[in-house]
Amino acid sequence: MPLRSDIKKVLVIGSGPIVIGQAAEFDYAGTQACRALKQEGLEVVLINSNPATIMTDKAMADKIYIESLTLETVKRVIEIEKPDSVLSTLGGQTGLTLSMQLAAEGFLDAHNVKLLGADPETIHKAEDRQAFKDTMEKIGEPCIPSKVVETIEDAVDFAEEIGYPVIVRPAFTLGGTGGGIAADEEELRDIAKNGLRLSPITQVLIEKCISGWKEIEFEVIRDRKGNVITVCSMENFDPVGVHTGDSIVIAPAVTLSDREYQMLRTAAINIIQELKVEGGCNCQFALHPTSFEYAVIEVNPRVSRSSALASKATGYPIAKVATRIAIGYTLDEILNQVTGKTYACFEPAIDYVVVKFPKWAFDKFVYAKRTLGTQMKATGEVMSIGTSFEQAMMKAVRSIELGLDSLNMKKYEAYSTDEILEMLDGKVEDERCFQIYEALKRGISVEQIHALTMVDNWFLNKLLNLVNLEKWLAEGELTEEKYNIAKQYGYLDSTIERFSGQKCPLRRRAVFKMVDTCAGEFKAETPYFYSTFDEENEAKEFIERNEKGKKKVIVFGSGPIRIGQGIEFDYCSVHCVWTLKEMGYEAIICNNNPETVSTDFDTADRLYFDPLTKEDVESIIETEQPYGVVVQFGGQTAIKLTRHLADMGVNILGTSADDIDAAEDRERFDELLERCQIPRPAGHTVMTMKEAVAAANDLGYPVLLRPSYVLGGQNMIIAHSDSDVVEYMGIITRTMIENPVLIDKYMMGTEVEVDAICDGTDFLIPGIMEHIERAGVHSGDSISVYPAQTLSKEIRETIVEYTRRLAMELHVKGLVNIQYVVYNNQVYVIEVNPRSSRTVPYISKVTGIPMVDIATKLVLGHTLKELGYQSGLYPEGKYVAVKVPVFSFEKLQDVDTMLGPEMKSTGECLGIATSFEDALLKGLVAAGYDLKCEGGVLFSVRDTDKQELIPIADKFSRMGFEIYGTEGTASVLNRNMIATNVINKISEPEPNVLTLLESGKIHYVISTSANGRLPARDSVKMRRKAVERSICSVTAIDTARALANVLETGRQMSDVELVDITKI
Repeated sequence: MPLRSDIKKVLVIGSGPIVIGQAAEFDYAGTQACRALKQEGLEVVLINSNPATIMTDKAMADKIYIESLTLETVKRVIEIEKPDSVLSTLGGQTGLTLSMQLAAEGFLDAHNVKLLGADPETIHKAEDRQAFKDTMEKIGEPCIPSKVVETIEDAVDFAEEIGYPVIVRPAFTLGGTGGGIAADEEELRDIAKNGLRLSPITQVLIEKCISGWKEIEFEVIRDRKGNVITVCSMENFDPVGVHTGDSIVIAPAVTLSDREYQMLRTAAINIIQELKVEGGCNCQFALHPTSFEYAVIEVNPRVSRSSALASKATGYPIAKVATRIAIGYTLDEILNQVTGKTYACFEPAIDYVVVKFPKWAFDKFVYAKRTLGTQMKATGEVMSIGTSFEQAMMKAVRSIELGLDSLNMKKYEAYSTDEILEMLDGKVEDERCFQIYEALKRGISVEQIHALTMVDNWFLNKLLNLVNLEKWLAEGELTEEKYNIAKQYGYLDSTIERFSGQKCPLRRRAVFKMVDTCAGEFKAETPYFYSTFDEENEAKEFIERNEKGKKKVIVFGSGPIRIGQGIEFDYCSVHCVWTLKEMGYEAIICNNNPETVSTDFDTADRLYFDPLTKEDVESIIETEQPYGVVVQFGGQTAIKLTRHLADMGVNILGTSADDIDAAEDRERFDELLERCQIPRPAGHTVMTMKEAVAAANDLGYPVLLRPSYVLGGQNMIIAHSDSDVVEYMGIITRTMIENPVLIDKYMMGTEVEVDAICDGTDFLIPGIMEHIERAGVHSGDSISVYPAQTLSKEIRETIVEYTRRLAMELHVKGLVNIQYVVYNNQVYVIEVNPRSSRTVPYISKVTGIPMVDIATKLVLGHTLKELGYQSGLYPEGKYVAVKVPVFSFEKLQDVDTMLGPEMKSTGECLGIATSFEDALLKGLVAAGYDLKCEGGVLFSVRDTDKQELIPIADKFSRMGFEIYGTEGTASVLNRNMIATNVINKISEPEPNVLTLLESGKIHYVISTSANGRLPARDSVKMRRKAVERSICSVTAIDTARALANVLETGRQMSDVELVDITKI
């Protein structure tokens, strides 16, 4: 049956800001959905609070609301826009939960809105733990012994009945939030308490822990008529017990016998038929490693993280097909766009191996707890495709940006064999595969490692192949035979030379194979390639066959999503590709992140799914022979390749390699600023600990320390004393120190950020952004306001003038991002990045200037004047936009939540309104702040903040809040006539801060401390407790002031108008 005739206008609910557990894969799904709906001629209304993604770009929908994803706001959008239907299965858990609440309240029926893609009954059966168990029992599918409980006592009783260890899983939460494995009653009480609080229906499931079984997933699609296909099977490297988002995943499943595979495939199809899912669905199974016993772990009746992986692994566009099914089509009517010949009811078959490797933030959070369990901790992932598991694994390790080119991790060489065995026997950590590799190198048998880790022997033997190959390379002469075998296994030339200590006897470039969804049975139409080493280069043949005489441009993407380099750079890469195509060029993308729109097979003219390292990129350049390459939209990942590409003689479109180096190299940058006569904070460059201490004393504390060439303030701190400098230099020099460390005088001023677009003679600044938090809080973590609210006219003119001088002196072509600090009415430059930045998408959307499109035209040789823009600052619009960061602290145990120069946020929200206070209100609500106007406020601030705190505390007091404070803070407030209850610190006897936070009296915590980071400190423990109890916690005095001002206006979300950004 074709398109339903009763659907004309569809509301799509997005997934909101990027948090751990819900990342860019839902933007990819949502973007595909919006495109599919528009292709069918439907009117699309979108609500999503995330400004950084391509999904909320004006090209994606007819009406776009970047508004908070709360029940109240979604209801208001439905009342304004009057859609006839809502699509809820592509916005992750957020979209699904919201639409279920709307349906349950009867709101959808009252407004004649149909729910597409999800039947409330189906969702109930899959998401409600008890209903799911009953359904599985009904169709005879085995489940793990479990029970749904609503109190802690019931949980303890049931655990005693089935025996520890047990797993706790809260109902309706995301990425395993609030869950965990409990080994005894004490742990169970703690986890269950938290889980019950986080579950919107206060339910948790207590189930028998079957860790050690294999975890297998099937991605399945069904339509209204009951046609079902399995798109892809996937297998986790880690056994059950590690969240699938934190596990290395292999597709297709490789260790199953045919009987096991057919058994689980049949089970998956039975389940989806019984649940009557229409669209994509993901089934997770636990399989006993030796007997044929299995159990159903869970079923997600929506497009999930695994769907994005399955789509990219097979080339089957799950989200597009699911969207078409939701609006009435069936599988036998939807054409598979990859082959252009087969229909969507044709099961994909693949003749290669895909490996997904998670990217964690532990390199940023040195003190975080690295144990992996049922709660997800990874911020992103990479995918690699190879002709063998070994080759795919080697590519994945190179892509993950840990500075590795093999599975050897230097730090494990120092451990004794007993210590390595102890690690394998203990808790699972993020570096488990490197620990296993080290054990295999020491000659520990596969059987022994399997007994300790329960990782399947098949994987261990494959890793052993790599160990043996490396030993063989180190012995005797490096022959052509050895070299060729090493290339087959995925080693780089430089790695082979390092292991063998000899020059390579020849240099082989990779050839490229096409991903064609049907193992070569049909002719594929999509140019989607991966590298390997044999004779036939399918990419070259494809290029020759389809030669259109256009100039070719390669765009380098930004790799895995991590803190500091998020979805914003993917937004820029995609826009660049669109503009290149529009200008008549052939656009080619290179990237390795399966969750994004840039790696969608129909975004660019050709897609290379490969690591972004110097040597891997050489092969792509050789096959493509491009007219030029673009590096300024791929964040630091692409910028790092610039020098190498320039040395190879590749034409770099935009700012030259030499000018990029001038902005990043400390001494050259200082000379440049002197030529421009622009002041900057005084600073030194050091290599050793001794030099660092001397330099810090020369400048005078506080000082800012950071490695040169950074992104997202990685490993940056503000040091207040010699001991801080010593601790920091110790952490930095632990890794291989190649770049020097920079030490600057730290200035406590207003931080201002500017993105400019330049063509070599003229420059355009779409807007000046001002940060609410003063300098010292990373720009990605501070609340940012456009247009700037407090800068005088002359300061603004100075900023525009300095921007002009820097852009001309650096010969910028395209985008540049400059950060200034305004201190005692003087403007100083902090840093200049000659590339697109984190703020580009949000400024493009609120000013209406398509920044990436303009920048792309400029790097191709057009000028701003031709495009109709004047030089200088663009006039301000009527709206104020406030960007509010979103953190994932509840997922990262032991991380101090105090903001500083190192970036900690994973995503962001946007508030748009005609006044600053209203915009901030919308931004805070979207970011999840619960703005109540009653309850208690707890203050505990460092001495330097105490005087500034007085007027803020006074405001809270006048609004009727009950004020609490730790000893030092309370005495200052009481002396200033603000009645404050004194409360003991955590290390002092009860009743203390902990008991107060547990009591539920406190609604806001405002905490700053002179030094944080170490998990043992009182201040850190207090902030962690606030996060774990979901209490609104503020860690900068400026944020607290802004919060007080918003509460003081007394306005609610219902008082503020909703803005459709397509009208800006």
